[in-house]
Amino acid sequence: METPNRDPQLWRLARQRAHFQSSLLTYLFVNVILWAVWAFTGRDSNPIPWPLWVSFFWGIGLVVRGLKAYGGLGWADRSEHEYEKLVRQQRNELR
Repeated sequence: METPNRDPQLWRLARQRAHFQSSLLTYLFVNVILWAVWAFTGRDSNPIPWPLWVSFFWGIGLVVRGLKAYGGLGWADRSEHEYEKLVRQQRNELR
């Protein structure tokens, strides 16, 4: 199958977003199972449920990935700015 001409930057962004969406579905599915196991296997006397640790730390990573994929916190703009700065530096060195 022949791949059409693609803008590499847009293709990378599309892949990041698709990967984030897949990770989000996996996160939701696994966490539902973990919380169900915790609920049905008898809650111990610990005031903090053990699935909370998995949900919290995995969730932090997922939020960071989502922000990168969807341009939160201006990361996409910063990347573009840094790229243009490097291109200008390279042009100046060639002169």
